[in-house]
Amino acid sequence: MGTVAALYRYPVKSMVGEAVVAVAVTERGLSGDRVYAVLDGTGAVGSAKHPRKWGELLRCRSRLDDSGTVRVVLPDGTALPVEDPRLDGELSKLLGRQVFLSAVVPEDSRLERAVPAYEGGVPDSVRESATVDVTGESITTGGVAPGTFFDYGRVHLVTTAALDRVRAVHPAGDFDARRFRPNLVVDTPGGPGFPEDAWVGSCLRVGEALFRVLVPTPRCVVPTLGHDELPPDPAIMRAVAREHRVPVFDLGRLSCLGVYLDVLEAGTVRVGDPISLQNAA
Repeated sequence: MGTVAALYRYPVKSMVGEAVVAVAVTERGLSGDRVYAVLDGTGAVGSAKHPRKWGELLRCRSRLDDSGTVRVVLPDGTALPVEDPRLDGELSKLLGRQVFLSAVVPEDSRLERAVPAYEGGVPDSVRESATVDVTGESITTGGVAPGTFFDYGRVHLVTTAALDRVRAVHPAGDFDARRFRPNLVVDTPGGPGFPEDAWVGSCLRVGEALFRVLVPTPRCVVPTLGHDELPPDPAIMRAVAREHRVPVFDLGRLSCLGVYLDVLEAGTVRVGDPISLQNAA
């Protein structure tokens, strides 16, 4: 039914991550994924979902070197390990306010999201309760998954079939999978436009690991932003909103692409591994 086309991890939340050919999957998710985040003194977790406040993080790259050390590559090319005391100062200069890098999730952590203009970007009830912050952006505020820097599921999967479907709606757009910050990109040749919709509630064997498919992934503004050499494209999410709004819990029909997964069995996943669908236990 498909194979793993690409694997990505993001050692620091909302920075550009790295492609890998093989990765250990634990109950926490992909080894080395979202182990750090940039925080400020208010408890806000740095997320490009609020681009006016945190969007500059996407100009940085994070990677895990062979020694197991996470390194951050700044926009000027300077690479510093996360333990380097200079890094907090460099990130503070980049963002224009005092911030710091941390592997500890604060108890009062907050995740701020800009409210997109397109329909289905947030639940209607949430849009009505949005507030305008000091940046002039209309935002909503929530939390991260308990004890982690993940938004929700521990692993995020996107299919090539879904990307092809929205590419057909907006042919001028560059629907590079990296815009959607997946962990797993699954090649599903010749399948329907959004095969992952039918996987929700089932188990997915990928290489040695077993996952439970939790829910479609509601999309924020991040895919519209510039990533590495990928230019900004506001029409990216308008295309998703036109083509794929589906029910998510009791939140209504939201613009979704991809699915969130939880880990049921640990193991190694490699590019080229087959995937197979299994009934939930």
